[in-house]
Amino acid sequence: MGLLAREIEARGVTTVSLALVKEVAVAARAPRFLYLHWPFGHALGEPGNVAQQRTVLHDILSMAIRAPRPGLVVDLPYRWRRETYPPVGDWKTPSEAVVSALSSVTTIKSRSESPALRDS
Repeated sequence: MGLLAREIEARGVTTVSLALVKEVAVAARAPRFLYLHWPFGHALGEPGNVAQQRTVLHDILSMAIRAPRPGLVVDLPYRWRRETYPPVGDWKTPSEAVVSALSSVTTIKSRSESPALRDS
């Protein structure tokens, strides 16, 4: 995940990874990633929950557009099976969750300096 994303970014294309295990994504040094504390196999959400899946996809696209630089880690605020997801009304308007998170984002400088790994 991180190696491929770094190679793509080196060629001028913005990437966003979606991680279910923060420590693995941080260790892989993905340039930008969104973290969800959800069960394996359900990265975009629950089966059949289209609003939830579209919300996560909207967050990914918003991160690609709004993230000012590589090395960003954003913890999405959603809780598994405890959220109501309104339909995405305007795909051009950035996700509130991503915009809010980017105001207090973590920058990955190195594995040893990453708060995500120190707190684990």
